[in-house]
Amino acid sequence: MTAPFSQLSGNLEAIADAGLYRSRRVIASPQGVNLQINGRNVVNFCSNDYLGLANHPEVVSAFKNAVDQYGVGSGSAHLICGHSAAHHALEEELAAFTGRDRALLFSTGYMANMGVMSALLSRSDAVFEDRLNHASLLDGGLSSGAKFKRYAHADVENLNIHLKKAIGNKLIVTDGVFSMDGDFAPLTALSVTAKASSAWLMVDDAHGLGVIGEHGGGLLEYYGLNQKDVPVLMGTLGKGFGTFGAFIAGSDTLIETLIQKARTYIYTTALPAAVAEATRASLKIVIAENWRRDKLKKLADRFRLGAGQAGLFLVNPLDPTSEDHITSAIQPIIIGASQRAVDISNDLLNAGFLVSAIRPPTVPKGSARLRVTFSALHEEYQVDQLLDALVKAMRK
Repeated sequence: MTAPFSQLSGNLEAIADAGLYRSRRVIASPQGVNLQINGRNVVNFCSNDYLGLANHPEVVSAFKNAVDQYGVGSGSAHLICGHSAAHHALEEELAAFTGRDRALLFSTGYMANMGVMSALLSRSDAVFEDRLNHASLLDGGLSSGAKFKRYAHADVENLNIHLKKAIGNKLIVTDGVFSMDGDFAPLTALSVTAKASSAWLMVDDAHGLGVIGEHGGGLLEYYGLNQKDVPVLMGTLGKGFGTFGAFIAGSDTLIETLIQKARTYIYTTALPAAVAEATRASLKIVIAENWRRDKLKKLADRFRLGAGQAGLFLVNPLDPTSEDHITSAIQPIIIGASQRAVDISNDLLNAGFLVSAIRPPTVPKGSARLRVTFSALHEEYQVDQLLDALVKAMRK
């Protein structure tokens, strides 16, 4: 008789043989540019803490003070007894920040994406997703029960072909800034197409909010789009804001629908009120301190220039007619083979730099890469040192 799940060991061996095995590193320091891993100090170039707010003293202080006021746990779901004054204030401030009627907090971005699609779509509807969308968006579309179609990356013409065949309610879903390539979705064209097709456009701007736009309003601010242009906006709080959680922002009708129907909102414990208060503090910094966004752009420019001079293969080659890719804090370098990406990542770690190797299935087969990300707390000399270490590791 075969033992239950006897294939698991073999599956793990196959993952390792393919260079796809994932391992955790234990961090013994606060999040930031400088981390302590296994007793050694390294410079961190793989965090999503783009503005350097995860350990900002004002954000930390707001969290500590809120723990004294609210305690640690929220006690229950929002609809039972877990919705505090801190949550409510943050939702109102996020709505104002994004220029929308209302905002609704979710415990994670994954839960927000799953919840909004399951609440809006049924079997008689259709959802259209960019081929390079984040896994949470793809899973949300698949689990909704709606007819699911993926269109070619950032290809509005290909999307239109699918839209013409659809019936029922239609939802177009895209990342704003794509998390593995760092490029921007063509939101203006997508919005025009959505309106022409009587569809709604949903944008996951996890990697744009706080980072892109004069006031940190993300890709929608960058393109000058409003609630009518993009009815559903998702944002995360664990990246540009440096804290934890996520939100959906939109019309009053949308938010009330999610409160009534989004299972990932209704049936889970609310995030701690102290996290909400910390986020309120970080939101003020995001709005006020433009220098953080300006510095990110300068660092990305410097890296892209140096990488090009060194012959490193960037995902999006520098285009002098566009600043889209320059302003993204995500600057990946294509390696190709998964094991080689891991080997180079390990060489960089030995040189004192933490840069993650991203491999399939997160990215397409044959496109394993080093995902380099920047923080407003990095310095130019650290960018130069990373480039030197990259060139040496690639040659090796």
